[in-house]
Amino acid sequence: MSNNKSFFLPDLGEGLPDATIVEWNVKVGDTIKLDDALVSMETAKAVVEVPSPVSGKVLKLAGAAGDVITTGAMLAEFEVDPSMPQRAEGQDTGHHHGGGQPAKGVGSEDPAPDDRVVASDDGGAIEEDGEAAKGAPRKDSGTVVGAMQSSDTVRSEQASSVGGVKAMPAVRALARKLKVDLTRVNATGADGVVTMADVKKAAADGSAQAGATPKAPSSALRAPSPASGRREEPARSTLSQGGKPMRTQPPGVVASGQPEQLKGVRRNMARVMADAHAKVVPTTLVDDADLHGWIGKQDITARLIRAICAACKEVPALNAWFDGDKLVRTMHPHVDIGIAVDTDDGLFVPALRNADMLDAAGTRTAIQRLRAQVGDRSIPASELSGYTISLSNFGMFAGRYATPVVVPPTVAIIGAGKLSHDVVAVMGGIEVHRRMPISLTFDHRACTGGEAARFLKALLDDLSAPQ
Repeated sequence: MSNNKSFFLPDLGEGLPDATIVEWNVKVGDTIKLDDALVSMETAKAVVEVPSPVSGKVLKLAGAAGDVITTGAMLAEFEVDPSMPQRAEGQDTGHHHGGGQPAKGVGSEDPAPDDRVVASDDGGAIEEDGEAAKGAPRKDSGTVVGAMQSSDTVRSEQASSVGGVKAMPAVRALARKLKVDLTRVNATGADGVVTMADVKKAAADGSAQAGATPKAPSSALRAPSPASGRREEPARSTLSQGGKPMRTQPPGVVASGQPEQLKGVRRNMARVMADAHAKVVPTTLVDDADLHGWIGKQDITARLIRAICAACKEVPALNAWFDGDKLVRTMHPHVDIGIAVDTDDGLFVPALRNADMLDAAGTRTAIQRLRAQVGDRSIPASELSGYTISLSNFGMFAGRYATPVVVPPTVAIIGAGKLSHDVVAVMGGIEVHRRMPISLTFDHRACTGGEAARFLKALLDDLSAPQ
């Protein structure tokens, strides 16, 4: 009987079809113990450590750093060592490659209140149902990365030491993305741990560039190589040999750049956008909010959040979810706003929970927390789903109006454009007012044009209030 065991990539708790290898902690021929860190994998929302399911010798690894592995595909192969600790036969490992409860996305059921949600092994959330509250076993243990035993234990991610460098998986992923050699980075974290800031600083000043080699003289780059027998290539020219202007091929004929496979956040973003395009019937209304009456300096984002909440109260039809397959609409009594956050890795949409209960200061504090968690990739997966309506404040960069994308099952998204000073007609003459362009895209299957227009009017009225 063979002692070889194949380990297949489990669902990493987000319902995504694949994950990207960030860094192996072992190589072929190494011996690894049960539950030791095997590999760091990047999904659309986090970088997670996958532990070894057995103790034994590593026979095969499925791919190198940067390769995309499909959920359920072979990740590694081991020669099991019976003399080392092994998991008992039939013991729950938490591996799931389908079946059970589907992973939660934006369209999942309403998240539980804050006092019923705790962190899980996979960085998401565990909702306590009636049986769990009474001490009974949970019906579904959920998906747990690697070979860990199922539990509701709160865990914290620890910095791993690979190659003599201590760093969190997310930091290693950032270093790989920025082409920074971690062994050359000056670590400022506790106990010599390399932090996000250390990697970004090294990338900015170029002090730890990965694979850096002395730059050869420009003359040497054009010199012929005797060993290869290749002659020097002639210098490029816009003229033909006859001295006439030369027509080149159009850019579309040959790709001038290097094709790059989408990974992680951008890969998931591409899927979500394609799904939204296929499932939603979008219609966009645009108008301008007149801010001329504002008194003193005010927080623009906080005012936008307040105005959205006021409009949701006035016209609840847009603060809703819509199931296009079953033609079922769910209107929400609370307002959880998805705030679009742009990053180099792609688009994140964390949820600002109970936005209708927050004042201006509470709104600002909550948004800063969400953006900080997105920045260092520490935000739980549970905070990136379940919102009831969305906001894209693209005007902080550029642009007046837009057609923002509605992501199912939400019904509407508000886009705030760049503030401008416009000449407006008033009784008796003209004045210059500060105005904010507003774009409202809604799913016309779930609400009428009249409902959308009344929603937009309520939003503009609240924004134009003096304070």
